[in-house]
Amino acid sequence: MKSYISYLIPILFFLSSCNDFLEEYSQDMTYAKTAADLDEILIGDGYMKVPSRQVIVSLGGDDGYYFPWIHVMDDDIKQFGPGGNADASQFIDFANFYTWSEYPYMREGEEVSDTDWKRLYKHISSVNVILSKTEEINDRPEAIERIKGECYFLRGVYYFYLANIYAKPYVKASAAIDLGVPIKTTEYVEDIYFKRNTLEETYTRITEDLTLAARLLKGKEHKTIYRAGFYAVHAFLSRVHLYMEDYEKALASADTVLQGGYALLDYNERLALVVPDKWGTINGASITFKDSPETIFSQGGNCFADCDMTSMSNFDVSDALVEMFRQEPGNDLRIDSWLGIYKDAWGNPVYLVKKLVDSQDGLVSSECLLRLSEVLLNKAEALAMLSREDEAQNIIEELRSKRMKQGTHVALDKRTGEKLMELIRDERRRELCFEGHRWFDLRRYAVHSKYPYSKPIIHDQYFYNNTTWMREYLGSYQLNEYASEPAYVIPIPRSVIEFNKGNMVDNAARPQREMFKRF
Repeated sequence: MKSYISYLIPILFFLSSCNDFLEEYSQDMTYAKTAADLDEILIGDGYMKVPSRQVIVSLGGDDGYYFPWIHVMDDDIKQFGPGGNADASQFIDFANFYTWSEYPYMREGEEVSDTDWKRLYKHISSVNVILSKTEEINDRPEAIERIKGECYFLRGVYYFYLANIYAKPYVKASAAIDLGVPIKTTEYVEDIYFKRNTLEETYTRITEDLTLAARLLKGKEHKTIYRAGFYAVHAFLSRVHLYMEDYEKALASADTVLQGGYALLDYNERLALVVPDKWGTINGASITFKDSPETIFSQGGNCFADCDMTSMSNFDVSDALVEMFRQEPGNDLRIDSWLGIYKDAWGNPVYLVKKLVDSQDGLVSSECLLRLSEVLLNKAEALAMLSREDEAQNIIEELRSKRMKQGTHVALDKRTGEKLMELIRDERRRELCFEGHRWFDLRRYAVHSKYPYSKPIIHDQYFYNNTTWMREYLGSYQLNEYASEPAYVIPIPRSVIEFNKGNMVDNAARPQREMFKRF
């Protein structure tokens, strides 16, 4: 695959002369003469890359995983006891995210490049260039329209992730003054210093791009879950509108997806396929995979496949999340289907994330995945907020009926108001864990207009003493409730702040967190 425009990076984050950029642009784009050319460029430069299986989950790197650190900041994960020894390179990479430090892009005292900011804006730059070329190429109008639709979808998706990583959660009352991220929709280089648009402007760009994508992709042939399609757009719109508390629109988009022929995976049937390996170990069955009837769209890699990120030297599933599944002992099949259970050197159970047991089962992302269960949970939350509470609970029961052991599913007592919202949020946590949702959900729950929710999160840190062969507790770190905690927002990269010479305002300073002892 030729990467025709991979170096067309906006002045937003690289120092380069305008003349050199324009010269490269004019020479390079002579390659694009047909819709097929644009399609190839879109695949190569517009979509998130899938790292090779040899790439280790780590911080930084232009060919690695996209923001894998998002999984280590919430309450669904903990450090595996021996983690922190010399071999636990992944824990060392993400330690400053795990402890919500002042500037998390550090590794053992050395600053590491924020490649997530750079890569997301690079994708945006690529789709901007492609969109400009669609105005000149018209050999296959239907294909050109599809390409444009995919570009608008991707741009909306990338700005959504940028906003939820580098800006505060959306609050309608303050969105007009809260800082979002810089918006760039033109393909040419502007000889200016960039500044941040407001959160309202950022979300307006997201919703307008996605709405246009839906119009352009409606009725278009869709061959693979790795390319954007009409239902993927509406699945993502249901998420965006939910974050904005625009419940009527979230419901409408969710209902559109439900016409797409997707179906819930029955975990009873899926687990019937599981057999022990040659050592007698039961590794579970992939329940997020390419050909699942729930899968709508995926791009990027999976940092948990093959036990990359949760391993016996890095991270483990938190006790609190395990307990969420143990509320109905033996009945909730999700803990058996996607948690590989092992024993550490001290005989303690270790739960490793196995939602995708092996990428060869049909790779789907652990950060950018759209599937039916999320759409149903989006719909349930929207219905609850629209006072259609019976319908909301019915959706939760529909989902649970496919997740509980056959013959054990019992309908829950009727819930209303805050109790119903708590049920929906708990079910969302169980169902969507380790798919890139929990950290964003905790942010938006904290600013919810009717049912705000925030809590402190404590992460313990351990060290494995190679001399005594013993696990040693070092101490703990606490993330405070949202109202008094700037660490719910990632800092703007220092290089971007410096380059834009004061025009780019950083987020509120994060404290250098102190370790404390709780054991």
